[in-house]
Amino acid sequence: MRGRPLAAVVTAGISRFGKMEDLTGRELFAEAVREAFDRCPNLNPRRDIKSMIIGVMSESFEHQGHLAPLASEWAGLLPVPSVRTEVACASSGAAIRLGIFSILSGLVDVVLVGGFEKMTKRSTAEATEYLGMAADFPFEQWNGVTFPGLFALMARAHMYRYGTTEEQMALIAVKNHHNGSLNPKAHMQKEVTVDKVLESRKIADPLKLYDCSLISDGASCAVLTRPEIAKKFTDDPIYIIGSGHGTDCLGLYERENLTSIKAARLAASEAYSMAGVKPQDIDVAEVHDCFTIAELIAYEDLGFCSEGEGGKFIEDGAPTLEGELPVNTSGGLKAKGHPVGATGVAQLYEIFLQLTGEADKRQVDDCQIGLTHNIGGSGATCFVHIYRR
Repeated sequence: MRGRPLAAVVTAGISRFGKMEDLTGRELFAEAVREAFDRCPNLNPRRDIKSMIIGVMSESFEHQGHLAPLASEWAGLLPVPSVRTEVACASSGAAIRLGIFSILSGLVDVVLVGGFEKMTKRSTAEATEYLGMAADFPFEQWNGVTFPGLFALMARAHMYRYGTTEEQMALIAVKNHHNGSLNPKAHMQKEVTVDKVLESRKIADPLKLYDCSLISDGASCAVLTRPEIAKKFTDDPIYIIGSGHGTDCLGLYERENLTSIKAARLAASEAYSMAGVKPQDIDVAEVHDCFTIAELIAYEDLGFCSEGEGGKFIEDGAPTLEGELPVNTSGGLKAKGHPVGATGVAQLYEIFLQLTGEADKRQVDDCQIGLTHNIGGSGATCFVHIYRR
């Protein structure tokens, strides 16, 4: 299987991300599906798509359960069989993985994967509580620890062990806001400076407002096929050549250390081995920057730099658009937005645009291999996927 295409992506779409006061989650999903179908005129969705796998984190945001058939209905695909995946913020990363399994099983040739979340209908306190359900309830949430608090603990540990600074984390926010300013579908399309990040109000020390991703609404989808038939639908498919899935303890207090996410290292190792590539072969990556420290740790867990060198990696400009390995060209969760159920496939969407040369002002020159890294909760779950043209 080493280097062999596991599945092909023939089209993808996302809705606008942001505070969509006039749209429900189902309507946002229909918007993403419409872009994907319009992009691929050779695809006859009702004839060709045989299965749907949809990631949604929580029914609490819209007080709506049983979401898979709802998504199938609003995609105009009834009675296509559909199921929902849930592993916190990695819910649609799981949909990609299971979509690949479906293709490899031989039971279906064409699968739609995607996800959505409508979060801004709730207050910040309500959204924080619903997101907090993905942490360990009796030992973390019950004792008042939120996700900003958990990632703040990781940031403090990284600062203590490696000398990482608040300025280095701020550089990640500056980079991702710049990239978001080039993305017409991003929630936040404005640039920020290091000073503005450092002067923003504290959320959970040392993390400040601009170190944190946004509560957003949005949806994403992609159509996967067997590689052998991909060119029936498009002349320019991209291929998924590696898929990794790691799992670790739910509670941060049980982890081996706080400066790395073991599930990410396990997922990356599996994906690199399957794809037959190394970290230095990656041309562009979308990583899970729910907080700036999460992106910094991802540089190290994915092997883009050595352990403890994440701060220097961003300081040297390596993950900027002009750098040696551009990271989060979409603006990432930080600026594009983080409607949690949609995030995993939205990362795939950005890599699809980059590898097909459709990323416009944020296009990376001559990129051939891309990577996505999608974590759930504080890192108990991680999916890593590797793509090539």
